Amino acid sequence: MDYKKRYKNWLAQPDLDPELRQDLEAITDEKEIEDRFYTDLEFGTGGMRGKMGAGSNRMNVYTVAKVTYGLGKYLLRADMANWEKGVVIAYDSRHNSRKFAETAAGVLGKMGVAAYLFKELRPTPELSFAVRNLKAAGGIVITASHNPKEYNGYKVYGPDGGQMVTASADALIKEIENITDIFDIPTMTLAEGLNQRIITMVGEKMDNAFTDAVTAICYPNPDSQLKVVYTPLHGSGNTPVRRALAELGYQHVFVVPEQELPDGDFTTAPYPNPEDPAVFVLAMALAEEKKADIIIGTDPDGDRVGVVGRNQKGEFEVFSGNQTGALLVDYYLKTRKNLPQNKVVIKTIVTSELGGIVAKSHGAAVLDVLTGFKYIGECMTEFEKTGDYSFAFGYEESYGYLAGDYARDKDAVVASALICEMTDYYKKQGKTLYQALIDLYEKHGYFIEDVVALTLEGIEGKTKITEIMEKFRNVSFPGFAEAKLVSFNDYQAGVSNDIVSGTKVEIDLPCSNVLKFVFDDYSWFALRPSGTEPKLKIYFSVTGKTREEAMAKKELLKKQVTGLIEV
Repeated sequence: MDYKKRYKNWLAQPDLDPELRQDLEAITDEKEIEDRFYTDLEFGTGGMRGKMGAGSNRMNVYTVAKVTYGLGKYLLRADMANWEKGVVIAYDSRHNSRKFAETAAGVLGKMGVAAYLFKELRPTPELSFAVRNLKAAGGIVITASHNPKEYNGYKVYGPDGGQMVTASADALIKEIENITDIFDIPTMTLAEGLNQRIITMVGEKMDNAFTDAVTAICYPNPDSQLKVVYTPLHGSGNTPVRRALAELGYQHVFVVPEQELPDGDFTTAPYPNPEDPAVFVLAMALAEEKKADIIIGTDPDGDRVGVVGRNQKGEFEVFSGNQTGALLVDYYLKTRKNLPQNKVVIKTIVTSELGGIVAKSHGAAVLDVLTGFKYIGECMTEFEKTGDYSFAFGYEESYGYLAGDYARDKDAVVASALICEMTDYYKKQGKTLYQALIDLYEKHGYFIEDVVALTLEGIEGKTKITEIMEKFRNVSFPGFAEAKLVSFNDYQAGVSNDIVSGTKVEIDLPCSNVLKFVFDDYSWFALRPSGTEPKLKIYFSVTGKTREEAMAKKELLKKQVTGLIEV
């Protein structure tokens, strides 16, 4: 069916949601109609994310119902014997998140699958914890993480509390693709579900258990004089982060008032991403007023955390995810003396090598996995079964960290608590967190990272991303500065090409459309189409004996790589 027929089919629905009908009837641009209806909003291995509105290529109650109906059918299959344990559903502060969560609960309830719906917004890691705590068959989170206000999304979790990985996701996708009529999916209201006891509300009891699990990972600090400024960026981290810090003894926590309460418009932070320094402007002003030691900020669904500390000039500087991750790995491994010998740190293939080098210096094994915390969670569950390794810490460059095994996703709540604990640890030694970072650099070398994100939307954008990836698969890239290329990894082909010997080695990871060029000095760059946004991401990690040397090399590499791209 072409986009025009889809568009007319939607308009012809007699019971179409009134808000969506109004949205449709207001469209006058043909390109906009095409974009909304030329395809179905894709449910991939990372879930579903898109702009909200009417259309088959938008997040709305019908696309949510379709995916949920597919999930229900997947769970009710004969080989999914644990379906009767139900599905936990959480949501964040975005517009329609509650509505989409209730839609999902209603579809599952009508199918006879129990739904455990959080009473109010909760962070994604609490959903992961709740699935494990309730021994549920799976979980759903309604969130678009750090995307602008126009977006929302849908992530599915397995019975281990981790996001669905490739094999399970592929089976779910097949069920979803078999659903043709999205306007005739059976459902029930929340009131009906509660009355029939097929839908159960989840609240304080789960909050208490989650907080206990988080604080058990951390050391209490009742006499701390650390001054912390915290911003939840209008999201779900506000209550759990503040509660955890209070219970651990941090009494000097100042919350940015303008960003404290849930706000689907993200009024003070249109792009509510702690990776963006702009979201910390208000926090920095408050930190100057309060003479704070550290600033932390969590994204709308509470799974990522950004850090701002004072540099050698006393000025606030935003730490990268790689820097915070390396600091946390170093601090956690050197202060937790009871970790087992077979401890392991897991990071992603686009994360700096510094954290891995630091982990090895503390006697930990290091594993690289594909981009996405679900692969870290998958390893955790596997090691729990095999005993090959004991999970110590997991992180990714995009501000996601986890210590402990209570969850299977990144957790900004425990990370916030550990960041405060770590900062106080160095403060008592007369050091700032920035000085601790410099100490790491002086010991292991300066690692400078950067990310270039090319936004390429629509049909033309998808085509362009494919063209760029194919170009780099065939490009000759010998090196830069004095660094020589030693390997070229094509994770879609599953092959690592050793440039020096000319041999090829199989990569023991699931196929993924990622290319990585590795040099002989630990430097590298990688290209990866985003799984959740219309973007091509180019990651750079460059090393040097000094910061200045590393910065100069990074700029040279960026210039060479981006010079090969025509947009």
